[in-house]
Amino acid sequence: MNFFEAQDQARKLSGRLVALLMLAVVALILVASLVVALAVVLLDGGLYAGQPLDRALDPALLGSVALGVILVVVLGSLTRHLQLRSGGSAVAEALGGRPLNIDTRDHDERQLLNVVEEMAIASGMPVPEVYLLEDPGINAFAAGYEYHDAAIGVTRGAIETLGRDELQGVIAHEFSHILHGDMRLNLRLVALLHGILVIGFIGRLLLHSSVSGRRVRRRGNGHVAVLGLGAGLMVVGYSGTLCGNLIKAAVSRQREFLADASAVQYTRNPHGIGEALKRLAAHVPGSRLRTVRAQEFSHLYFATGVRSLARLTATHPPLDARIRRVLPDWDGRLPPPRAPRTPEPAASPAGRAETAGAVAAGVLGAAVVASVGQPSAEDIARARKRLGEIDDALVEAAHDPFAARALVYGILMGIDPTSRERQRQALTDQALPGVLVELDRLSAPQGRLSPGQRLPLIELSLPVLRQLSAAQASRFRACLRRLMALEQQPGALQWAMHRLVTQGIDGARRARRDRHLKDMTGPLSLMLSTLVLAAQGDEPDDREAFDQVARSLGVSLDFVVEPASATDLDWAMERLVRLVERERAPLLAAMACCAAHDGRVAPREAELLSAIAWTLGCPLPDPTR
Repeated sequence: MNFFEAQDQARKLSGRLVALLMLAVVALILVASLVVALAVVLLDGGLYAGQPLDRALDPALLGSVALGVILVVVLGSLTRHLQLRSGGSAVAEALGGRPLNIDTRDHDERQLLNVVEEMAIASGMPVPEVYLLEDPGINAFAAGYEYHDAAIGVTRGAIETLGRDELQGVIAHEFSHILHGDMRLNLRLVALLHGILVIGFIGRLLLHSSVSGRRVRRRGNGHVAVLGLGAGLMVVGYSGTLCGNLIKAAVSRQREFLADASAVQYTRNPHGIGEALKRLAAHVPGSRLRTVRAQEFSHLYFATGVRSLARLTATHPPLDARIRRVLPDWDGRLPPPRAPRTPEPAASPAGRAETAGAVAAGVLGAAVVASVGQPSAEDIARARKRLGEIDDALVEAAHDPFAARALVYGILMGIDPTSRERQRQALTDQALPGVLVELDRLSAPQGRLSPGQRLPLIELSLPVLRQLSAAQASRFRACLRRLMALEQQPGALQWAMHRLVTQGIDGARRARRDRHLKDMTGPLSLMLSTLVLAAQGDEPDDREAFDQVARSLGVSLDFVVEPASATDLDWAMERLVRLVERERAPLLAAMACCAAHDGRVAPREAELLSAIAWTLGCPLPDPTR
């Protein structure tokens, strides 16, 4: 399944799931309304009227009660949604996770960070925040609404028990959930189910208040009505929650099989995820999470994480079925339980093999589209090599809050000496002194950066930049705006990286995806022309390539000869993000063809294409071949 099909399927699945849950909610509201209306009649003396049920079915009374029940469910769902609005970090903290120290010297923690960073760069997406859960079981999860707020959590038992290939298989499994749109679906499920559960909470509260206390006295029909109301709401609320959990579990089991298969596809190593599952089956603590909130997020985990009373409510397929899917020849034997490894000196993420990455010519649009959200083993190896080429001082800077800001400032400052001088003065006036010291320290290694190395550094920096305090983040944004304003001629690549940074720390505004290619001739003309001009070829060749791409899209477009300004590019991007899912693949193929119209995709063009694809919500592995 390619990225666009997976995203489209996730959205359709989300719609169907919401529809099923809404049917459950409607049934719940009807029953709950009848229970509440009957209790109101009894409390009002309706028992002596001879026909309490008829009075409870009065349209005016039943409608008023139904409105109140709907309000309770909506407020419950909305409250939970707002509690989780910060994305993956909210889920990780609710489960007792702590952000992993990026400067950690613990071998297992450092290895986990390296694997996550390599996977993110290979996928062409920003590095998610990494959380560690101090649980002895083997488990992991990915949570968030979008790429910019994604977080990955891993248990202590997983990083101490699994080998590197096994850990990479688990992380690839979690990246599949990110790239296939499962995270957003999962958090919406949490909010919807919480709204239904509120009905049961209210019923339990009423029942408890009626039977608890030192003075429990008979209060006639009113007391009986309250008891009946509490019991009825408990039954209705928890029955609705059970129905929702059954739907959630059925969907989750299928998504787990897809994520296992994707992990094999990404790493091209079925033994990585397969051996991790076998290690889990043999692990004495299993996958259990000890936090009291574990049940609420059970469908997010790599493995079950909680006890299930029945197979119908299990959010994960049986381990033996998952193992046989990825290792068909498995003989059923499990490895002996592995003792935690003896810590070793932490490996530097940058001290790896030298690159031999020559640019391959003739990147086809279809190949680029097929790679979106589908990192291969070669992409992961290329990401590891690319990190190994970058100066250690810059990689370390990307993991430090002060130095990361200086690193990003240096990358986004223009090439023109006059512009850089004005930008430096602006930072002197506005940035913190410590950041300026780091900017000077990093000046020499940044001057040695080669095309293709800036985007990975930005991706590495985003996790620490997202952890800035409100005051620090406000100052950082102000400095970024000032840098762009003082640039005499900001190029398209500089604009794209600037937008990637701001979107990576602030998040993208959620836009409705309701526009088609035929509705966007202006934005398409500007963006595709910009990609054609990035190759810096002859105008006749550029125009011919542009016309061919326009014909392939079936849209009448105008070639824009003059380089676009940052304001114009922002205008175009704000409209292109509203493109419907099924037409994003043709757009990305057209963009790739524009960048490769001279027979190759140079590193600078690859960075531009990847940055634009990321802002469109299409994480693109390195298109240089």
